[in-house]
Amino acid sequence: NLLPAAARCPGLPSSRCRSPESLLDCAAKAVAEKWAFERVEERFERIPEPVQRRIVYWSFPRNEKEICMYSSFQSVGTGDGLPFRRGIRLLETGCVENVLQVGFHLSGTVTEPATSSEPEVTHKVAISFDRCKITSVTCGCGNRDIFYCTHVVALSLYRIRKPEQVKLRLPISETLFQMNRDQLQKLVQYLITAHHTEVLPTAQKLADEILSSNSEINQVHGAPDPTAGASIDDDNCWHLDEDQVREQVKQFLSQGGYYGSGKQLNSMFAKVREMLRMRDSNGARMLTLITEQFMADPRLLLWRQQGTGMTDKCRQLWDELGALWVCVVLNPHCKSEEKSSWLKQLKKWGDMDVCPLEDGNYDSLSRPRRTVFSRAIEACDLHWQDSHLQRIISSDYYMSPSYQREGESLLFNPQGLPLWLDHVPTACARVDALRSHGYSREALRLAVAIINTLRLQQQRQMDIYKHQKKELLQRGVTSTTNLEGWVGHPLDPIGCLFTTLTETCRVDDDNTMDTGGDTRPPVYHHVPVWGSSDGGESYLTLALEVALMGMGQQRIMPEGLYAQDKVCRNEEQIVAKLQDLELDDLLVQTLRKQAIQLLEAGPFSGLGEVIHRESVPMHTFAKYLFSALLPHDADLAYKVALRAMRLPVLESSAGSGDVGHPHHGISIVPSRYPRWFTLGHLESQQCELASTMLTAAKGSWVLMLRTVLEAIQKNIHSSSLIFKLAQDAFKIATPADNPPDITLLNVALELGLQVMRMTLSTLNWRRREMVRWLVTCATEVGLRALVSILQSWYTLFTPTEATSIVAATVMSHNTILRLSLDYPQREELASCARTLALQCAMKDPQNCALSALTLCEKDHIAFETAYQIVIDAASTGMTYSQLFTIARYMEHRGYPLRSFKLASLAMTHLNLAYNQDTHPAINDVLWACALSHSLGKNELAAIIPLVVKSVHCATVLSDILRRCTMTAPGLAGIPGRRNSGKLMSTDKAPLRQLLDATISAYINTTHSRLTHISPRHYGEFIEFLSKARETFLLAQDGHIQFAQFIDNLKQIYKGKKKLMMLVRERFG
Repeated sequence: NLLPAAARCPGLPSSRCRSPESLLDCAAKAVAEKWAFERVEERFERIPEPVQRRIVYWSFPRNEKEICMYSSFQSVGTGDGLPFRRGIRLLETGCVENVLQVGFHLSGTVTEPATSSEPEVTHKVAISFDRCKITSVTCGCGNRDIFYCTHVVALSLYRIRKPEQVKLRLPISETLFQMNRDQLQKLVQYLITAHHTEVLPTAQKLADEILSSNSEINQVHGAPDPTAGASIDDDNCWHLDEDQVREQVKQFLSQGGYYGSGKQLNSMFAKVREMLRMRDSNGARMLTLITEQFMADPRLLLWRQQGTGMTDKCRQLWDELGALWVCVVLNPHCKSEEKSSWLKQLKKWGDMDVCPLEDGNYDSLSRPRRTVFSRAIEACDLHWQDSHLQRIISSDYYMSPSYQREGESLLFNPQGLPLWLDHVPTACARVDALRSHGYSREALRLAVAIINTLRLQQQRQMDIYKHQKKELLQRGVTSTTNLEGWVGHPLDPIGCLFTTLTETCRVDDDNTMDTGGDTRPPVYHHVPVWGSSDGGESYLTLALEVALMGMGQQRIMPEGLYAQDKVCRNEEQIVAKLQDLELDDLLVQTLRKQAIQLLEAGPFSGLGEVIHRESVPMHTFAKYLFSALLPHDADLAYKVALRAMRLPVLESSAGSGDVGHPHHGISIVPSRYPRWFTLGHLESQQCELASTMLTAAKGSWVLMLRTVLEAIQKNIHSSSLIFKLAQDAFKIATPADNPPDITLLNVALELGLQVMRMTLSTLNWRRREMVRWLVTCATEVGLRALVSILQSWYTLFTPTEATSIVAATVMSHNTILRLSLDYPQREELASCARTLALQCAMKDPQNCALSALTLCEKDHIAFETAYQIVIDAASTGMTYSQLFTIARYMEHRGYPLRSFKLASLAMTHLNLAYNQDTHPAINDVLWACALSHSLGKNELAAIIPLVVKSVHCATVLSDILRRCTMTAPGLAGIPGRRNSGKLMSTDKAPLRQLLDATISAYINTTHSRLTHISPRHYGEFIEFLSKARETFLLAQDGHIQFAQFIDNLKQIYKGKKKLMMLVRERFG
C-alpha cells in the first residue's frame, strides 16, 4: 500500500488504523460462522494447515455482548456483582493463565484471589465452541446455574480480547495424523503415565475392544475427536442448561410471586427477548422450557377447582408469556417445520383444562373459549410473503408513482406513502416481532405505514361524522364505538408502536458497558422520518401522535375484572412513557393538533361530543393532556379536560356529555353499574382530573373556576370524592403564608354544601368530619357564609348536627375572634344561631333541647321558649335520662324549681325493678330526691309518691330514706319561704309512705332472692337481711315486724336448713 496510514484513514490517529484483512481471513471468517468444520472437510480432500488454522481461529465467538447475555439475567451495565463484571475483573487482574486452544476446544485456569474468609482457589475451565457459538462449558467451581460462571466468562473474554496470546493448535486428530507408529505409542504411554489412575481402566477397555476383530469400535471408520468441532447434523446453538432452566422456573413459581420471584421470572422473559433480538435459536427453546413449567404449576388446577382467581402478578406473567409466543411464531425468517412444531405445541397447551384464559377468569358464554395462547395460535397463520408488505419493510423510499395518486387506493395514501390495511393489533404484533428479532429498521418502516393508515382512517371518520353530526347531537347518544380497544389489548399495539419509534430517537450513553445501573428517565432527540415528504416529521412526533390516537380511541369497556383492570394499567403505563418525553415546539404542535382532532372526531373519539354510554372514560388520558397543554394552550387544555369529565355509565340517561349547559341539582345515581368492576378506580381518576383543573385555575381564571365547579357538580356522583375535592380546593385556596383565594374558597364551600345535601339522608361514617369541615370552610369565607348555612340548616344538617356542631362552633369564642366581628355582627350571628336552635328543638326535642337551651341562655325570650318546648315534649317523646340531664342543667344555671319540675317529669318515665341495684339512673333518682329535700317539705312530699311508684329496689329506697332523715328539708333557702329546721319523722307523711314502700320492697326482694338462691350466696343474703333490719327498726313497731318477718321465713323456707340455721344464728 503506497499511501501513508494518515492518508488512508483521514481524521484518525495512525495507531488506530489497521491494514485491511487478507482474503484468507475474510473467507475463513465467513466459513467459520456459517459452516460446520465437517462440511469443510467433506468438501475439500485436503485443507492446507494455514487455512485450517484461520478457520479454527475465527470460529470462537467475537462479540462480548453474547458472552454477557449468557452470563446473567440482566443486560450489560447493571451491577457489579454480576458474573460478567466479575469475569472482567478477573481478566484485568491477570487471573487467567495456561490458555490453550486445540481445534474447537479452549482450556485454561482461572484463579480466584484470596479473601478475608476464603483462600486462593484455581479452577480448570474448558469451553467447546462451533460456528461462533459456545456449545458446552465445564468449570472446576461446580457452578449449577442457567448462566455461565465468572470463570467461563473470564476465559472467554481472554480469548476475545487477547487472541494473539492464546496458543493455537489444530484439532488433535490432525496432529495425530502427522505422527508415525512409534510416536503414537509414545504419546499413549506418556498420557497413561501422567494420568494412570483416571485413564488406565478406560485405556485397557479400549485396547481390548480394538484388538477384538468383531467389536463395535472396529465397525466404525475413524475415531471421535472432541476438538474437531460439531458435525453437520448437530444443532448450531449456544450452550443452555435445560435442566437448570426448568429447575429455576419451577422454584420461582413455587414461591408464588413472593421474595422477588415475579421479578426473576420477568428477567427470564427479558432474557428470551434478548436472545430473539440476537436471533439466537435458544430464545424459542428457553421459552418452551419456561412454558412447560408454567403449565405444570400445581396452582393452576387448584385455582380451577376452587374457582378462585390467580393474583395480578401471576396474570401479568401469563400475559407476557402469551405475547412472547406471538413474537416467536411471527419470526419473519423461521422455517415452516419450526412453525408447525410450535403450533402443535401451542394447541396442546391451549387444549388443557387448566390453561389460563385470555380475559383472566372471565369466560364469556357468548364467545368461544380463548386462552393466553390463542393469539399466538392465530399468528401462526400469518406470513410475510405479501409483496406490498415486503416492499414496505425493505425500503424507506417505497411510494406510489405520482400519476397513480388520484382516487381511492388500498395500498397508498393521497401523498403516495404506503399503507398497511391490517387489523391494527395484528399489524402491531408484526412490528413487535420484527423489532424483537433484531430487524429494527424494518420494524420502523412498518410502524410508519401503520400510522399513515391510522391517520387516513381518522380523517375519513371525521368526514363521516360531519355528515351525521346534527342527528347525533340531537339524539345525544351514539351506538358507534370500537368493540376492541387498543389500550389494554393483549398485544399492547400502542405500547409496541410507541417503543419501536422512540427507541430510534433514544440518546444512549456511550459507556453502557462500563457504568452501573441507571434509573434516570430516557433522553430523546428528533430523528427525521426516512422518505417522509413532511420535513418537520420525526419518529418522536409519530410516537407521540400514535400514543394520543390510541389513548383517545373511543372503545367499549371490556367484560371481566381482569380485562378492565388491564385497561387502567395499560393506560397508566402509556401515560408514564409520555411523561418521559420532554415537550419541545415540534411535540407541542403534534399534541395540539391531535387534541383538536380528538375533540372534533365525534363518536370515533373518546373525547368526541357524543360517546357511547359504556365507553371507557378518558380521565387519566385527559389529565396528562391537560398538564401537557396548559403551559402552551390553556383554552385547549381546559376544553379537553372539561369534555373528559363525564362518566355516562353513572347517568340515569346518557346526555350529550358536554359541560356547555350544566345543571346544579344533585345527580341521582340509579345504581352502580354491576359490570364495571373498576368503577371505584375510574371515579377516583375523575376526581384527580377535577382537582388538577381546580389547582390550575386558582387565582387567575374566575369564570373557568365556575365552569370547573359546574362540571364537578354535574358529573361526579360520589359524595366522598366531592368532599375530597372540596378539601383539596380549600387547601389550595388557603396557603399558610399568603392571603386566601376567595373565588376558590367559594368553590370549596359550594362543593361542601353539595356533599352535605348528598349525605343528609344517607349513612356516611365521615359525616361528622364533613360537617365540622364545612363550618371551618364557611368561617374562612366569612360572616355571610355562616349566616347562610345557619338560615338554610334544614337542607344541609340534621337537627342534632345543626345544634351540637354547627351552631355551637359558630357561637364559640374562637370563631368570633377569627372573624373579628363587631357587636352588631355578633348579634346577627347569635340571633341566627338562636332561631336555628329553637327550630331544631321543635323538630327533635329529645336530641336538641339541651343544646337549644345552652345556645339561648343570653336571650330571655328565646330561653323561655326553649324551656317551654322541653316541657311540652316531656310528656311524649323524651326519655328520663334526657329530662334528668336538662334538669341538672337547670339547677346548674340557678333554676331549682324548674329543675324540680323536670326531675318530677323524668321520674314518671322511670321504672326501677327490685334487682336493678346498679341501674345508671340511680344517681339521678338520688339527686332528684336530694334536690326536692333541699327545696322543702312540699317538694319532697310531691316527689316521694313518684319515687314509690317508679322505684322498687329496696337498697335504693333505703338509701333515699336514710338521706332524708339525716338533715332538715328546705336548706336551699328559696326566697320567701320559712323553714322550721326540724328533722323529719318517719312516722309522719311524707316519709311514712317511703318507709312502708321500702319495708315492702325488702320483703318482696327477700322472697324473690330465696326462690333461686345457691349456697355460695348465703353469706351475701344474711348481709342483705341485716340491712333490711336497719330499715325495719326505723318504724315504731319495727322490731316486732322484723321478728314476725324472720319467723315467717323460717316457716316457709324450712327446707333450706343450712340457710335457716345461719338466719337463726344472726337474728334468733
